[in-house]
Amino acid sequence: MGIRFLKIAVIYLFIGALLGGYMGATENFALAPVHAHVALLGWASLALAGLIYQLYPAAALTLLARIHFWLHNIGLPFFMLGLGLVLTGHTAATPIVSISASIVIIGLAAFTANVLMNVKTTAGRQ
Repeated sequence: MGIRFLKIAVIYLFIGALLGGYMGATENFALAPVHAHVALLGWASLALAGLIYQLYPAAALTLLARIHFWLHNIGLPFFMLGLGLVLTGHTAATPIVSISASIVIIGLAAFTANVLMNVKTTAGRQ
């Protein structure tokens, strides 16, 4: 599970870099919030989760880990597409943002519960 999180994280890193490059080249920064969310919720958060799951394999084997992975990665693309639409004047996409952001938050709640319940101190590790 840790490797799966790390692999999807680098995809978000690449998407975020492409979006940043596009904004710089066009000098249009309207999508800066999308860029920031892709970098933080995509790359940084998922990479850190992957590292945690690599360090604590018991947490990686849980249903909570799978719920986190799928909800985060189903919700985030729709969240970013919806946010991009709203930022470019398509306010009818606001419900997409609300629903998909909620899906990501539920995934993060699963991750939080998983860490609190399954990441434990082991011999030699504090």
